[in-house]
Amino acid sequence: MPALERTRGIGLALDRFRRLLPALWAGWLLCVALLATPAAFATLERAVAGRTAGRMLAQEAYTRLALAVLLLILERVAARQAAQAGLPHPALGAGVILTAGALFCTVAGYFAVQPMMAAAREGQGPLSFGQLHAVSAAFFIVKAALVAALAWRGTQTA
Repeated sequence: MPALERTRGIGLALDRFRRLLPALWAGWLLCVALLATPAAFATLERAVAGRTAGRMLAQEAYTRLALAVLLLILERVAARQAAQAGLPHPALGAGVILTAGALFCTVAGYFAVQPMMAAAREGQGPLSFGQLHAVSAAFFIVKAALVAALAWRGTQTA
């Protein structure tokens, strides 16, 4: 196989993976939000369900970080390949903006708000646990919408 064909094949595989990854990520988010967390609260004692949901969200947060970084790298590779082929593909395109927005929602919603929720459970801080839970849920919903838009964008033909 000539080097040019092999390079095109690798580029095509990376592009397909870049388009598939947001759909998998969106599925993961929907599974946690619509299946796993409600099932925990429907079948377990409230305190155990809360710890279970917290553990699921923690695992999901670290996975989100890895997925966002991977997607940002793949978007950069796609921009470089388009530039080399003489095609328009801005370095700061929709894919990068949507991914960066989802990454921001992850960092703000989990790594900033969650510690505040733990303090609020103990009666500390200016906001109640319910208020912080609403903020965290809002970040999760916005992130899911951004990832869904990213997945939808990936269905466009190249």
